[in-house]
Amino acid sequence: MKTGLDWSRRDFLHVLGAAAFLGLTRRSRAVTRSGQYPFSLGVASGYPSPHGMVLWTRLAPQPHAPGGGMLPEPVPVIWEVADDERFGSIAAQGVHYATPEWAHSVHVEPTGLAPARDYWYRFHVGDATSPVGRTRTAPAYDAEPRSLRFGLGSCQHFEQGWFVAHRHIAADALDLFVHVGDYIYESSWGSQLVRNHGAPEPRTLNDYRRRHALYKSDHDLQAAHASCPWLMIWDDHEVDNDYAADRSENAEDPALFRRRRAAAYQAYYEHMPLRCSMVPFGSHLNLHTRVTHGRLAQFHLLDDRQYRSPLPCKNSVADDNKDPAGSCRTRADPQATMLGTEQELWLQAGLAASEARWNFVTQQTLMAQVDFMAGPEEWFGNDSWDGYPAARRRLLEDLVARHPSNPVVLGGDLHSFWVTDLKADFSDPRSQTVATEFVTTSITSQPMPERYIQGAVSTNPHVRYASGQHRGYIRLALTSKQLICDLRGVDSVKDPESGCATVASFVVADGRPGAIPNPT
Repeated sequence: MKTGLDWSRRDFLHVLGAAAFLGLTRRSRAVTRSGQYPFSLGVASGYPSPHGMVLWTRLAPQPHAPGGGMLPEPVPVIWEVADDERFGSIAAQGVHYATPEWAHSVHVEPTGLAPARDYWYRFHVGDATSPVGRTRTAPAYDAEPRSLRFGLGSCQHFEQGWFVAHRHIAADALDLFVHVGDYIYESSWGSQLVRNHGAPEPRTLNDYRRRHALYKSDHDLQAAHASCPWLMIWDDHEVDNDYAADRSENAEDPALFRRRRAAAYQAYYEHMPLRCSMVPFGSHLNLHTRVTHGRLAQFHLLDDRQYRSPLPCKNSVADDNKDPAGSCRTRADPQATMLGTEQELWLQAGLAASEARWNFVTQQTLMAQVDFMAGPEEWFGNDSWDGYPAARRRLLEDLVARHPSNPVVLGGDLHSFWVTDLKADFSDPRSQTVATEFVTTSITSQPMPERYIQGAVSTNPHVRYASGQHRGYIRLALTSKQLICDLRGVDSVKDPESGCATVASFVVADGRPGAIPNPT
């Protein structure tokens, strides 16, 4: 038995920590005295590094009420990271103060963890404990990992279907999931809706908070977040359809739109497992970044909304925002940009310096040139890279000049699967294939008419596959020798218990750009 003289510094700190824990527990109980469960929006992790990651939750006992049902006071949140899912061995722990200014969201970045291994995490407030999430650290920067299993998703309109794809994503137990935008939808549209936003289009910070909370309330989405770390980039619907920089869809006053964008960006940060360094400042949020998986893979995560040039002129066809090639002179502007000059240079430098075997250029939409009309008439989408051909040319020319190892472009946005060869010259089918492109279909969002998609397949020889008949995601298995991409489609987004199957599979070999059908 220890006496007072036998107590070590560790014993003292342990008791002190226990006392502090009890104090925090009592204070938290007082702040959340409504008695409702504060972790209604689940947990999430993201942006893994060799020694840590981001851990997220938001305290919201009444997620659709003002302030999420929280009192306007800071709340201490205890977080834990464990080596095992029973939390028998705690690897890291601490306290984070969730504040009303940031909707009582929690962004924690533990350090000192071991590379390339699974961890489990949870949060405590008062007597309440959050669900447990599984996360994973990245391999050491100089490691040679054997494999990486990750998913790719996009476009999840709450009203248009159940998030059953996320249930299957969770069941896949991936190392990583990449979401490339349209996480929420600001607008209501579509047919045969299964549920309702229950509110008009958001414009204020509280509006966007409620919209994010509505989406986060989906149990399948929560399960996918809790299953593995995520990488996140946005597209347009997190703010406003087809917006570009400070230009809104309906050409409202740019100063007014910047205030709306600031509200949307803050709500996005509050609800995503983003790094603390990404905290927004006014209408700006520094989203583009890089994430490495040892020497096997590097993800170059891009933002093609915040800095892009105004959308080229419109002359819509079937309400799908396409223009005749010859009728839109602003498409030919050599200075037009999707990424902004600074981000373009950042991407060029990153690809040139990369030591990874595979380089994933991760962005929001379709990069390949695609004529959606069969026959002599040409129709291009303006809200994709086809609206900014000079910017695309600069990027592809840089890939030719710098020759980074195995460039693969990942995208979403079109609510359909696309597998394309990215060509040095799209007008010449014999031109060099510069990179491979995979575009995922939507989680739920309804597609364009299939006749446009199949017209594109028949007209564009560099399109290897395209289909808008499935909602789902892409599952990718990477080794040093090859990348296997399974296009996963759910049976029906109208059925919350829907099954899911691989509808097509492709392989990209190391050192050989271009996808071929998977023979197995």
